[in-house]
Amino acid sequence: MKQLRIYFLTSLCLLLALAAQAGEVITETFKSDAIGRDYKYTVYLPDGYKTDTRKYPVLYLLHGAGGDENEWLAKGGARETMDALIARRLILPMIVVMPGHTAAWWVDGAKEKGETALVKEVMPHAEGKYRIDAVRSNRLIAGLSAGGFGALNLAMKYPQMFAASAILSPAIYDPVPPSHSSGVRNPPFQKDGKFDADLWKSLNYVSHIDGYKKSGVIVPLYINSGDHDTFGIALQAAMLYDKLRLHQPKDIELRVVDGDHEWMVWRDTFGDALQFMNARIAGPK
Repeated sequence: MKQLRIYFLTSLCLLLALAAQAGEVITETFKSDAIGRDYKYTVYLPDGYKTDTRKYPVLYLLHGAGGDENEWLAKGGARETMDALIARRLILPMIVVMPGHTAAWWVDGAKEKGETALVKEVMPHAEGKYRIDAVRSNRLIAGLSAGGFGALNLAMKYPQMFAASAILSPAIYDPVPPSHSSGVRNPPFQKDGKFDADLWKSLNYVSHIDGYKKSGVIVPLYINSGDHDTFGIALQAAMLYDKLRLHQPKDIELRVVDGDHEWMVWRDTFGDALQFMNARIAGPK
């Protein structure tokens, strides 16, 4: 009984300590010229942000095809994971920006300019309003599924912008998505109401990888997938790893874990991805 009481008190103290170091979440909205309507994103500010004057690293965290600016918070436990890892000093305090652009796949596709909105509008808006250290050494990008597709493309197109990237179950199908993927139905890859394979290929990472390799800039990359992923992403992840392992042998990691294309995988591996990226940033200044 005494040991049980000690365990309870220890656990309670830990929970109180974590609660005392809770970050804040804010929702932002601005008028996007790139897509012609309001654009929302959420911002995680680490504990202590309001009481000091430092500039912080930033992580741009992208949702999947059907998600929005709240999905990583509501389903992915992003706030709780950030609070816990920062409190345990496993990662440095950082700001997390979670944009909301449903079904855009973060590309300048057939319908909307998702990439332009993110790079030319969301990033400057957030970096102008919050104390973000807007330099490569303190800027990260990550995402799941379609967000992993977007994060990989952006890291390869703009390696000079990002210190590291993490892609969880990335929908990076080569040569084309499987028939049950939203990639064949979503607007960015449609022409005359039908999926356009050539458009998909032109917007996928395979169109950027040669330029990335020639850039001379390495973006450390964390890749994972569930072993039972219904979209066959474990194979796609391994194919990407094989394409890059000789190019950046010390700056690429592949994890295949138990699970499907599901939040259980992404919640459980988000902390591992954060620690990989955290090792590549300069930290608050």
